[in-house]
Amino acid sequence: MTDLPGGRVLPRVFFDRPSTAVAPELLGCVLVHSLAEGVVAAEIVEVEAYMGRIDPPSHAFRGQTARNEVMFGEPGHAYVYFTYGMHFCVNLVCERPGEAAAVLLRAGRVVDGVGLAAARRSGASGGNGSRRLAQLASGPARLCQALGIDRAQNGADVCDPGGALRVLVPDGFSGLPADRIATGPRVGVSTGAEVPWRFWIAGNPAVSAYRAHVPRRRTGDRLRAPAGNNMNVTLTRRGGSIQR
Repeated sequence: MTDLPGGRVLPRVFFDRPSTAVAPELLGCVLVHSLAEGVVAAEIVEVEAYMGRIDPPSHAFRGQTARNEVMFGEPGHAYVYFTYGMHFCVNLVCERPGEAAAVLLRAGRVVDGVGLAAARRSGASGGNGSRRLAQLASGPARLCQALGIDRAQNGADVCDPGGALRVLVPDGFSGLPADRIATGPRVGVSTGAEVPWRFWIAGNPAVSAYRAHVPRRRTGDRLRAPAGNNMNVTLTRRGGSIQR
């Protein structure tokens, strides 16, 4: 593929399918975000499929809320959520309205607007060094930061050719061959970890590191000093678990 954000916008019918079919076919497509400060584009190199109300790790598993309302709407829209009190993540809604399936965009390779992406990432790469460049959008939070995606893009129609946030099929690109697409468990999920619904471009340096789920103590869990410690101290853990 060319290192330019050229090509045609993916049509809505592309997203009107199960997320497990859409996810691997997004690999090699380009996510473009145009703002007044400039354009940043990234080749999509890693994704995860979530199957809505039948999939426990999905935000839609327990039904519709104000937060996940976009997931229950028309396919081809961006569902952007805030996590860990500091990061945004972007998903693309799939299937017909009400199904609430989506694909999480986990990582990208910046192919246009490197300088702006680096500035947004606090100088994570000055444009020099292939390893630093690969890390600019490696991970869902880094991807959003590099492309300037936040809650303002929640609900954006990525199928609109005139939209600020859109997904392009590069000129001459007809999808990756099967032997270039790797699959495995989704990152950090406590249930549904057995299904290989994470897809990535094999060998691509911008793919994020895999991390299995690590159980977290719930807010209010109490931590006591080890036996034999003379200090009569009880601590309360602060913080809580984050829904994937």
